Formats: sequence, C-alpha cells, structure tokens
Amino acid sequence: MIFLCYPKCSTCKKAQNWLDQHQISYTLRDIKGENPTAVELKDWHSRSGLPLKRFFNTSGMQYRALELKDKLPNMSEEEQLALLATDGMLVKRPMLIAESFVLVGFKAADWAAALGVEE
Repeated sequence: MIFLCYPKCSTCKKAQNWLDQHQISYTLRDIKGENPTAVELKDWHSRSGLPLKRFFNTSGMQYRALELKDKLPNMSEEEQLALLATDGMLVKRPMLIAESFVLVGFKAADWAAALGVEE
C-alpha cells in the first residue's frame, strides 16, 4: 500500500497516526518530493470511482493561484491529469492506494471500512 502525503500537512499527520495505531503497513511517499505521474493519477482515478475534481487540492495555494475553479470545467480529463502531474501540491492528500481501492482525503470511518478494521 502506498500512503501518499505531504509531511507538513496536519490531515496527513492524522492519517499517518491512524495507520500506525492500527498497525497497518504502508510505503510512505512524499507528494511534493515524488510527484504522482499522469499515468499513476489516471489509474488511481479510474480505480477510485470518484470524480476527477476530488483529486485536486481545492484549498491549496496553487489551486487558487492558477484559478482552477474556473478553468477545470473547460479542461479535458487528459488535460486535468497532465496538470495534476506537474505539481504534487495540486493533488488532494492524503491518499491511500491499494490493489483493491484508492482513498482520497482522510475520513477515519471510510479508511476503517476499506481496510476492514474496527474504529
């Protein structure tokens, strides 16, 4: 399992603590240092069942600076994936990527259900 996070993000810290408390093994990947590729993002998006917009860090400075709220609706999926791949700070975090699921953002109940652990 890959735990994709930004170490300075408080939500990522909560998610990592949650994983550690439940003794769930993962490979840590810094979203800023090792940016997801467009190919990875396309795969994760298709496996997640979520709208692509959920993969954007809509509260981030980059998202606002690029005025993506107005631009995304006019961009193709391929263009959005290519844009996400340019900067890890545009990508919603944390993410937990496994063979059978992709979780975007941290909600303990959702993570517990996906991982089959009790809260």
